[in-house]
Amino acid sequence: MYILNTFEESLRTYIQNGFGADPFIEGKAECTLNTDESKQEFGDISTNVAMILAQQLKRNPRDIAAIIQKEFHHPTIARIEVAGPGFLNIFLTEQIFQVLAEQLYMRKQTFFKACESHIRERVSLEFVSANPTGPLHFGHGRGGIIGDVLANVMTFVGHTVTKEYYINDAGLQIIKLGISLKVRCQQACGLDVQLPEEGYAGDYLIDLAQQCIQEYGVAVLSEKDTFFQEYAKEKLLLQIKKTLTDYGITFDVWFSEKRLHIDGAIEATLHLLEAKGYLYRKEGALWFKSTDFGDDKDRVMKKSSGELTYVAADAAYLRNKAERGFDRCIIVLGYDHHGYVQRLAGLRQALGIPFRFDAILYQLVKIKSEGKQVRMSKRAGAIVTLDQVIEQVGAEVARFFYVNRKADAQLEFDLDLAMTKTEENPVYYIQYAYVRIKSIFAKAKEQFPSVELGDIQYVSSPDDRLMLKKIIALKPLLLHMSQSYQTHLLSYYTIELAQAFHRYYGKYKILDPLQEAQSRGRLLLLQLLEQNFELCMQLLGIERLEKM
Repeated sequence: MYILNTFEESLRTYIQNGFGADPFIEGKAECTLNTDESKQEFGDISTNVAMILAQQLKRNPRDIAAIIQKEFHHPTIARIEVAGPGFLNIFLTEQIFQVLAEQLYMRKQTFFKACESHIRERVSLEFVSANPTGPLHFGHGRGGIIGDVLANVMTFVGHTVTKEYYINDAGLQIIKLGISLKVRCQQACGLDVQLPEEGYAGDYLIDLAQQCIQEYGVAVLSEKDTFFQEYAKEKLLLQIKKTLTDYGITFDVWFSEKRLHIDGAIEATLHLLEAKGYLYRKEGALWFKSTDFGDDKDRVMKKSSGELTYVAADAAYLRNKAERGFDRCIIVLGYDHHGYVQRLAGLRQALGIPFRFDAILYQLVKIKSEGKQVRMSKRAGAIVTLDQVIEQVGAEVARFFYVNRKADAQLEFDLDLAMTKTEENPVYYIQYAYVRIKSIFAKAKEQFPSVELGDIQYVSSPDDRLMLKKIIALKPLLLHMSQSYQTHLLSYYTIELAQAFHRYYGKYKILDPLQEAQSRGRLLLLQLLEQNFELCMQLLGIERLEKM
């Protein structure tokens, strides 16, 4: 078991037995590893447990902290200090750092996985899911990387994750797409026809029309509208898949909305909702009692014309996921879909679906070039595509820039910075740290051909211990991310790890033939650090360069 977990469990047990309360419930009390270089005098672990306990028991937090300081003992603890309004600062023994270093050395990346007692879940993670009516634009890059990095992290810690793309291939937008392509084909053949006002105006359909005519000739103009719908949808879907592959994203499931119509899943779901009393008829339409579940208004499931709505398909899709046995369902959406989340949550409740449902909402993306914002008009077809961003800055840089900000904050993507090959570019900065470690090992082969487990004894200075704590901090971070979905924390951590290494490298001579034992200890520490960089870059989807 991870040794710091045993400390927290022992503290929790002591408090439950000694005070008859549990301040750790709902995550209110925390034990935090102190990795701040400027605050090492406050110990190795800090906890607010006394203050949370004081709220529960209506007692003075410093009095409770003093009792814990006096009575709580654990093999990992050298001493405990009380600070401020009741914080407990815990200093770990020298021996514990040796044990932690040994665990990192022996277990390698498995050290950072969840322990055996951690609950493993089957998770449905749906993201991107853009309509197949045009190429992915630059905004889709943000939802894509949030979903992909989260899937990587959750899979790594032990969950079984299914990455899913929902294809909206039924409904009015596909009809408009077919009409738009047909008009472009007619124009390409010299006919004087105009694109409908609600049609898709992008140049991509002009190119697609040329391709269609090359394949089928002028005779294609006599085809039914459904032909143009299917042709455009399939070709654009192939383009979307290629863009995502170039971006480093693959999906386990491409789920067709049309399948829900063909299989009768939507009608079956409506019958179920009606039997439960959550549907009613008004003005010839069928309505869902969405306001019963906190929505601002009830939602139409079937129009008076008999046409099924998106809400009806959403209900059937939720039920389909439940039938596939998922324990948790996560969906990544743009912030403008916040009302959609309430609707889905209500449908899940109405259908009696037991899985946990979570939504990640991300804010808009703005592209900046030469100090100015790049304007985009989807209606006019003037789109900055994700392909263009990838082509200009590279997939890895694009992925990192998209994920390097909290999802609910607006993101300004600076193209000029992304193309910079200096330390100002965070991707370059991280890769440079990794390559520098590689070069140190290459030089070390002459004097120190191998690092061994016994060299852990030389990892002993305060700066060595601080570096160890920074390395170890990745473990609770990944577990936290698998619950909070804050994917930006991984990019932040990786940058901080690079900063810590560059400071350490600037402060100490790693290879010193006159200090062999010390050099071996520092090489072992760098080996642990290299392992962390490799894991972080693997989860983020950044290439591990051997040289720059």
